Amino acid sequence: MEKKSILIVDDDRAILKSLGEILQLRGYNVDTAETGREAIEKSKSRFYNLMLLDIKLPDMEGTELLKAVDDTLPKMIKIMVTGYPALENAVESLNLGADAYLMKPIDPKELLEVVEKKLKEQEEAEIMDAEKVKRWIKTRVQRLKMGESE
Repeated sequence: MEKKSILIVDDDRAILKSLGEILQLRGYNVDTAETGREAIEKSKSRFYNLMLLDIKLPDMEGTELLKAVDDTLPKMIKIMVTGYPALENAVESLNLGADAYLMKPIDPKELLEVVEKKLKEQEEAEIMDAEKVKRWIKTRVQRLKMGESE
């Protein structure tokens, strides 16, 4: 099975380093970005299964980045990370397409549990999508063999 790729977006280099090490030890490919703009550029040139993004970035709000990547990469798992606990942030993030929400300081065990759970859900959704396509093709082939048109 291929290694999953994760992009961590945070302007705190210590957080990038520690989260990156935790995820790499678990076998993930990890890339980092310190700004929203850098994250957008990286996600245009490479596929990431999951993005961990800080709600406060130097060049934009994490929610702006969330909306930008959700519009272009809706199937990528997006997990908001914040040191500013506020119900409005959580609700807004989830409404804009976040798949989960983690509080700083991040507990490594919780981080891995959430990441693994969300990646498993993503994999199951991909399998279901593939099954739907197979069923559609099978039905279409049967109709064509029977000479039916839509």
